[in-house]
Amino acid sequence: MRLFRPGIIVGWLFPDAIFRIRTKEKILCLTFDDGPYPDSTPHLLEILKKYNINALFFCEGRAAEEYPLLVNNIKEGGHQIGNHGYNHLNGWTTTYSNYIDDVEKAAPHTSFSMFRPPYGRLRFSQYNTLKKSYKIVFWDLMPYDFDSSFGSKKSLEILKKKIRPGSIIVFHNNSGSTLADFIEEFVLFTRAEGYRFIDPFI
Repeated sequence: MRLFRPGIIVGWLFPDAIFRIRTKEKILCLTFDDGPYPDSTPHLLEILKKYNINALFFCEGRAAEEYPLLVNNIKEGGHQIGNHGYNHLNGWTTTYSNYIDDVEKAAPHTSFSMFRPPYGRLRFSQYNTLKKSYKIVFWDLMPYDFDSSFGSKKSLEILKKKIRPGSIIVFHNNSGSTLADFIEEFVLFTRAEGYRFIDPFI
């Protein structure tokens, strides 16, 4: 079963986390998990520049450390960098101390102030500690672009049906994502529907 939005219980468990922009305006926020990687990030940056969109990249610490020039390119493009952990750990299966250490290891290469848990999986003890230093950002809508078996056409259909004012959308910045197949069509669709893209965390 695919969940395109986080369940209500997740919002209840993590009340200080951000899932959606509180607004009635037709605004959206694009976010990209994973990376940066040479085979996916440059193309994303070209598309964002073409349509004058500012976005938020939640980068893995290990990739950011390996490709610092790509991190710099993201920043120079007017985008923010968020922390996505160093090794993309699953909070449900990782001990408290190992998880916190992994986030802190990623911080010098990514961000000391904004964090998105990999897989959206976070224990309450981990959350309770991280929220003291980080703005924790989940998402309002996930179109499963990371799942090639789902397919780019279905991902685009989900986006067209389910976007709403204030949606924070999560895409994936890696070679396995189908995002490159539909991101421009999605941007053009949203513009035709009267939406605009912002980074609400600037």
